[in-house]
Amino acid sequence: MSLCTAPAQEESRNDGVAMESREGEAPPERPAGVSKQNIRERIWDYMESQNLADFPRPVHHRIPNFKGASRAAEHLPRLQAFKMARTIKVNPYAPQKNARFFVLDSKKTLLVPTPRLKTGLFNRITPPPGATKDILRKCATSQGVRNYSTPVGLDSRVLVDLVVVGSVAVSEKGWRIGKGEGYADLEYAMMVSMGAVSQGTPVVTIVHDCQVVDMAEALLEDHDLTVDYILTPTRVIPTRCERPKPTGITWSKITFEMMGKIPILRSLRDREKQAGKDVTLQDEHRQLLKAASQRPAPLSAVRRPWNPPWLNSGSVQGADVPSNTVYIGNLPQDTRVSELKRSLRELGAAPLRLTWQGPQCRAFLQYQDAASARHAISCLQGLHLGPGTLKVSLARQQRASDLTIAQPPDL
Repeated sequence: MSLCTAPAQEESRNDGVAMESREGEAPPERPAGVSKQNIRERIWDYMESQNLADFPRPVHHRIPNFKGASRAAEHLPRLQAFKMARTIKVNPYAPQKNARFFVLDSKKTLLVPTPRLKTGLFNRITPPPGATKDILRKCATSQGVRNYSTPVGLDSRVLVDLVVVGSVAVSEKGWRIGKGEGYADLEYAMMVSMGAVSQGTPVVTIVHDCQVVDMAEALLEDHDLTVDYILTPTRVIPTRCERPKPTGITWSKITFEMMGKIPILRSLRDREKQAGKDVTLQDEHRQLLKAASQRPAPLSAVRRPWNPPWLNSGSVQGADVPSNTVYIGNLPQDTRVSELKRSLRELGAAPLRLTWQGPQCRAFLQYQDAASARHAISCLQGLHLGPGTLKVSLARQQRASDLTIAQPPDL
């Protein structure tokens, strides 16, 4: 099946909105066994090549502001779930601007997540008294969200009746892929933790037709949010998804870095800890050790970029390399370390430490032990971040020429 296939003139049995065949030519056939990032890149590349998006461009690493977003959002007020809802959470991205307008125009309560969750979870958008449609449209813009918002605290006891999220890709079965930062999944998990949503709270996504793709359920994890309705410029797709939504915050996926960037997580963690829940963080023990190792060095100390002790000038033999180290080769020249880290997390192969050597088109991954390294290799087989497949193996199995670099100069 191609990335964009759909039955023509299908009709939703839940909302009475006719769904027409999709517009435009579909992207080429998607090969089996790809990662979430492969699908993202494929969608982003296709939308750019076909000029299917408005500002901001390029669409890479964004929720695409696709052409026809306003038309896709026009389906929202016709959904029975929308008609019954009193409080609706809509994400702050540009393609959902019209959805935010419809919520305000219907005199429902609009909640918008704070950008990157830095100052809390929600803002309630409150238009001025007697606001005209033009003013409501301004309130629905990113500037309006900033000008007419009031923070909603953890103790507000808010109940969300409908959730609207953006996506990079979504399947007709309701499986969703975001831009890779995990904020929509985390927002939903935090709402569950607050008691603001339940398994029965409908989730809607608004996307271009070409963003509706086939994907393997194996790509999904327990913390991934699924959707109940997909709105496109030409279709309304009730997914009838039976996969459970997240049941709360998966603390084992949360890092100390995330805790530092998202203050509300600290409050939620304290609450759940007091309730007797396991709130152990992903890297809790490792981060404590790292913090201890980063105590200020004496001023006389010479600082050097970190490299494994075996990675130096001269001849390196396979036996010199620890068995817990994995070699990643054939990295494209323009690959960013953040892209590799994201793929490693998605494939369940995040290392204890990553040594990035972009100029040599390679990286080294250090794992807890040899067994963990071998498991990572099995997870990463077939991975590609560009046109070619990455080379993945135990570092000690590489040729000496693959392991040697010049000694970095003193700084």
